[in-house]
Amino acid sequence: MPITQASNATSSTNAATAAAAATSSSAASTQDRFLKLLVTQMKNQDPLNPMDNAQVTSQMAQLSTVSGIDKLNVTLQALSDSMSTNQSLQAASMIGHGVLVPGNGVDLANGSAYGGFELTQSADNVTISIKDKAGALMRSIDLGPQPAGMGNWQWDGKDSRGVNVADGSYTFAASALQGGSRADVSGLQFGMVNSVSQGKQGVTLSVGQLDGIAMSQVKQIL
Repeated sequence: MPITQASNATSSTNAATAAAAATSSSAASTQDRFLKLLVTQMKNQDPLNPMDNAQVTSQMAQLSTVSGIDKLNVTLQALSDSMSTNQSLQAASMIGHGVLVPGNGVDLANGSAYGGFELTQSADNVTISIKDKAGALMRSIDLGPQPAGMGNWQWDGKDSRGVNVADGSYTFAASALQGGSRADVSGLQFGMVNSVSQGKQGVTLSVGQLDGIAMSQVKQIL
């Protein structure tokens, strides 16, 4: 693991520990103040009208409830921070690996490009239509019958006339037919994981030319 990633993970762990300690200290301080108030109230009670045992028991029960909630919050926060740190470490191991995420871009390099698709049901035929930046159709790839789920496709960098096209960025669209009717299909974009970021929305990835990809959006690791 790169030093910067290890440093970030350590900083996150230290921050989580400090936050838990601060919350615990605050809960203990609240409990001390509550007990001092209760003792002062009992010392200065009216001898002719002393506090009822039920009142004391009720106040102690409230203290116990508040203390228990504070401890639960501390535990849940520590668990959440730990899971976030572990997710960051797991995501870091994906750097340099190819993944499929929702998208319609395809990068042609050295006469080769990859992509994917996802079907909600089986289809009699799936077609991939590749276009250039101007929207002109470059190539249609007939994949034939496909089962429900995810599938991959590859482009050899040639247009519909068999001529090699220039390397670069293109777009594609997936279409599917089942029983003569269109079937639901979505495109999956291939890209290499370049970096991992930790933000307010959790762990996100930089995939190819796409940024801010959530871990949940990764459909397949290749």
